[in-house]
Amino acid sequence: MTETGSDSILQYLHTQFLTVLEVVLTQLYKVFLYPLNTSQRIYWLYLLTSLLGALLVYLWSTRSQRRSATHFLRFLFPKKVWQHPSAWLDVRYFFFHQLVRLIIYTTFLTGTIDISFTLLTGSSVVSILTGQEGNTYSTTVSVLYMIGLIAFLDFIAFFIHMLQHRIPFLWEFHKVHHSAEVMHPLTNYREHPVDNVVYSLTNGVAGGLFMGLSYKLLGYLPSMPVLLGVPVLMFMFNLLGYNLRHSHIWLRWPGKWAMIFGSPAHHQIHHSCHPDHIDKNFAFMFPLWDVLFKTYEVPQTNKDVHFGISKTKPNIYTTCMALYLLPFKFAFAPVVKHLKRSQNTISTDTQHPLNKD
Repeated sequence: MTETGSDSILQYLHTQFLTVLEVVLTQLYKVFLYPLNTSQRIYWLYLLTSLLGALLVYLWSTRSQRRSATHFLRFLFPKKVWQHPSAWLDVRYFFFHQLVRLIIYTTFLTGTIDISFTLLTGSSVVSILTGQEGNTYSTTVSVLYMIGLIAFLDFIAFFIHMLQHRIPFLWEFHKVHHSAEVMHPLTNYREHPVDNVVYSLTNGVAGGLFMGLSYKLLGYLPSMPVLLGVPVLMFMFNLLGYNLRHSHIWLRWPGKWAMIFGSPAHHQIHHSCHPDHIDKNFAFMFPLWDVLFKTYEVPQTNKDVHFGISKTKPNIYTTCMALYLLPFKFAFAPVVKHLKRSQNTISTDTQHPLNKD
């Protein structure tokens, strides 16, 4: 190889390295800005309203006791949670995994929305939305479109979530999210990349099809009413104590409201490994799906709630690499076992006396 050729390769590798480094730093910058991003669950306002919800729970649960700021802080950040290794694994995994998560959703979600929309309408959703800029349409239609789209996506997410628990192959990857033995807001991001791919593909296809059908029926694509860039319904859901869903603080909506709009208690039951709670509460926003499919369970108290995969077996998901790699090992174990059995059968048949010359 000539010196000029060697220099060209080095220059190419240097350029590629700088490109990758720029992408990584850009994505990492986005992660650090999550508390300022309204589309992220840990946006500062959602955290603040969850804090207010926690304060209300504290005031109610200690109404006959002496209260103080110090006592509230202990209630909010108990040692049994924040001294647990699982809590700090979530913190490490958050930074470990978010770069991958952002790339997956950017690649698959937006791509599948546009592909499924194009297959249905023959036009790109981006070009249609660009062509509609500045137009005003019925507020009623916009509100109904928002409710319909979010409810449809929530049902698809509910159904996929149920399959993740009932199909062994998918469960091995979804098990990562359930391996948390204590919970705090960053536990929300304890997800396996395969889970991210599954959700981004299914939500992308479902979203693209719903948008495509709406466009064909109405002749235009309605815009959704938004607050701070987020659809109003989703904004309200995040505002109503979303970050308490992954926490030790029990907040259950009163009466029938618990069956209509997802409460923190609804999701905490889903994370509990108590026999009465296993495979319950698959819905994200609307527990109505759980009511209809008989998977709804929200007791009055959390006395039987115990987070994690099992109360008796040791947790083996204790490092970031374990969260990433063990699901592949367990998911493909039946395939490997079958291949080994087949190989042994072939080997035995080959050695049988009748097979000898």
